[in-house]
Amino acid sequence: MKRHLMGAIAVGLTMALGASGCGKGSSSDDGGSDGKNITFVAATYDANTKPYWDGLIKDFEAKNSGYKVRLEMVDWTQMDAKVKTYVQTKQVPDILNYNAFSDFARDGLIYKASEVVSPAVLSDFTPTFIEQAKYKGEQYGLPFISSARLLFYNKDLFSKAGIAEAPKTWAEVKTAAEKIKKGGKIGYGLPLGPEEAQAEFYSWAMNNGGGWVDASGKWTINQQPNIDTLAFLKDLTKSGLTQPNPETTDRKTVFNQFAQGRIGMAIGGPFTKAGFIDPVNKSLNFGVAPLPSKSGSEHNTLGVMDVLAAFKKNDGKNKEAVTKFLDFFYQRENTAKFLTKEGFLPVTKSAGDALSSDPYMKLFVDALPTSKFAPTGNPAWSAVAGAVKQSLGTSVAGSDPKKVLDKIQQTAEKSG
Repeated sequence: MKRHLMGAIAVGLTMALGASGCGKGSSSDDGGSDGKNITFVAATYDANTKPYWDGLIKDFEAKNSGYKVRLEMVDWTQMDAKVKTYVQTKQVPDILNYNAFSDFARDGLIYKASEVVSPAVLSDFTPTFIEQAKYKGEQYGLPFISSARLLFYNKDLFSKAGIAEAPKTWAEVKTAAEKIKKGGKIGYGLPLGPEEAQAEFYSWAMNNGGGWVDASGKWTINQQPNIDTLAFLKDLTKSGLTQPNPETTDRKTVFNQFAQGRIGMAIGGPFTKAGFIDPVNKSLNFGVAPLPSKSGSEHNTLGVMDVLAAFKKNDGKNKEAVTKFLDFFYQRENTAKFLTKEGFLPVTKSAGDALSSDPYMKLFVDALPTSKFAPTGNPAWSAVAGAVKQSLGTSVAGSDPKKVLDKIQQTAEKSG
């Protein structure tokens, strides 16, 4: 869950959507298609993703004669740029696997969920994720996969450094990182690069009373707890307790180093084991613990949900094929297979049972119901997330945390 792009490209996503107003209600022309051929743009989570979709599509086409699905795989670091191009050129796919949807809904580009999946599929979604998939009270996003974030730590490095347990406070994080550094290793892996800086930052900020919005939904990005959070992360960096250049480091790099035994602590999700650790070192001795907080008295968990969005094309000519494919994917055995391969959490009730017996996955399943989510239902979120991925990391590289957050706040207010 997880991802994404740097620079003004990502920040301009919402502007690009807004600029496509002449296409409201129909996001592109299908060039005279018979309505049975659709394009699916899927995000690459790891090496398992494409083989899964290849197999599913082959099975779907075999069971639905005449229907064809063209698969396009896009890496998360390139996804924002791709989406911007799709919208600007009116060449959107029929189905998009993404982490935002509300700006599409605002501009009339996508179907309501009830228009493209059966009532049985709609009723199978877990209520928590239905709420995260709504725009102005109506469900547009189709919950795809979910994740929760917890602290991963290397038990062997902890033992060698004389650290008895996972840190509960920020002060304990710094102390543990200092001890690990003395042993020649990196204390904490801090990925604030263009892939997923917003998730890393929010994992810390929510455990200091900070966040993106207040109770009324008003943007509060430059609030003092957020400034203090960035100051703490900057201190870790300047103290040499993180890997070099966190502002350009993505989580894949961090967890490759974690799997190699070079990093003592990092924040990860249920996918971290299957997607990053196991391919490098299946015998790595690691533990998973709640996210540390500044006070140690609260331990909030970041919840993440990626969605499928179905675009309107050629006056709805694609709707039948889109519905057939989506209903096929959301069959219990198909969704459960994806979750198992990728290490994600279920968004449907029927797939949830498949993970209940795995002690590792249970840690994340148990954390998910009380997780906090980014405000994805706000159409400005795409622009905000883009700005965060572009500039947040500069705060640990030398920029003033308050000034960095002030600029992101301005982006939010202009976009919302």
